[in-house]
Amino acid sequence: MEVKKNIARCFCLALITLCCTFPALTQSTFTKAQVADRIRRVEDGVDQFRKWAEQKGSTARSNAQTAQASGRARRSGNTPNDAQKQTAQQTKDDLNDALSDLNRSTNRLRRKFDPLDTWMETKAQMQQVLDDGRRINQIMVRGNYGSQAEKYWAALRNNINDLARCYGIALMGA
Repeated sequence: MEVKKNIARCFCLALITLCCTFPALTQSTFTKAQVADRIRRVEDGVDQFRKWAEQKGSTARSNAQTAQASGRARRSGNTPNDAQKQTAQQTKDDLNDALSDLNRSTNRLRRKFDPLDTWMETKAQMQQVLDDGRRINQIMVRGNYGSQAEKYWAALRNNINDLARCYGIALMGA
């Protein structure tokens, strides 16, 4: 009877040890060059998304001015009221602010990453990039920015998640 208990205890200890060490064994190690490439992809994705947001704002202003100048402004009773205009402006501002924050945190990650030999020391900066990405994710879910914005965000989110895997940080959801 005592032998069975000892065998059961040994089996449980072996199982616990295996469960604790398995994640460490399966975690692949990345070279500094691989991580640098993933950071570059995130930086490029942020730049593309910000460029799209700026172009969208410029195009919308240009179209409105052209329509107003040519007398083709909306004549139906469905013109947006001040509250709707304010909400649209706030939504656009939220996205631009979040993209600026993500750009800033990505730049900070790059500045801290480059001079270090042990790139894992920049895990705190990567966590900030991920937090800023989560904020954009919430904004994208709440708003309706169109398929192009969703395409840019999906690519950027995937790149941020790839980078988070290097650091062993929990990924951002869809």
